[in-house]
Amino acid sequence: MTDFVYTPTTEQPRILHADHEILVVDKPAGLLSVPGKGEDRADCLIARLRAAYPTVLLVHRLDMDTSGVMVFGLTPHAQRHLGLQFEHRQTKKHYLARLWGHLEPKEGHVDLPLCVDWPNRPRQHVDHENGRPAQTDWRVLRLEADGTTRVRLTPLTGRSHQLRVHMRETGHPILGDPLYAEGPARDFPRLMLHAESLRLRHPDGGRHMTFTAPCPF
Repeated sequence: MTDFVYTPTTEQPRILHADHEILVVDKPAGLLSVPGKGEDRADCLIARLRAAYPTVLLVHRLDMDTSGVMVFGLTPHAQRHLGLQFEHRQTKKHYLARLWGHLEPKEGHVDLPLCVDWPNRPRQHVDHENGRPAQTDWRVLRLEADGTTRVRLTPLTGRSHQLRVHMRETGHPILGDPLYAEGPARDFPRLMLHAESLRLRHPDGGRHMTFTAPCPF
């Protein structure tokens, strides 16, 4: 991945919700969540948001190639409160994806531990000895006529690249995945993975709130 050239999308994030504690946005694909190493990777989601929301604080991340719902704290209290919700798996996340081939049966569960593939970073891989627990539920929404599958993915854990590796392990990689898809499955204009919804408790009062972003593919 050393020859990777970062050319961030010109598409801007869409504000889904903003109040005195939290900021929720629809992140476009092709944009880093936070700055990478080097000045050429300074343009990122949190930097763009900081212009209008100077106190914005990171809570979680989406991969550069993934689009969809992200929440940020606007106060240190909100950042801590939300961070603990993610840490204790109290948030509920759903993703939409398009996969290579027809995935069967209609629903299933992947339970495969993951860790970084050090010689091939940032790739992750299944490692039953050293990997951290990772579980994903999946449900088929539609088998497409072109031989692909539209699915809803629900991660029960939050490992790096979890959905991408787990789908690859089923034999049905996510379309357009530059790391885990090969051949024609990789030849799509973007990674077909979108964070569709996020359910959380508001840091001020604990009210449950659900945010959604329409799928762009």
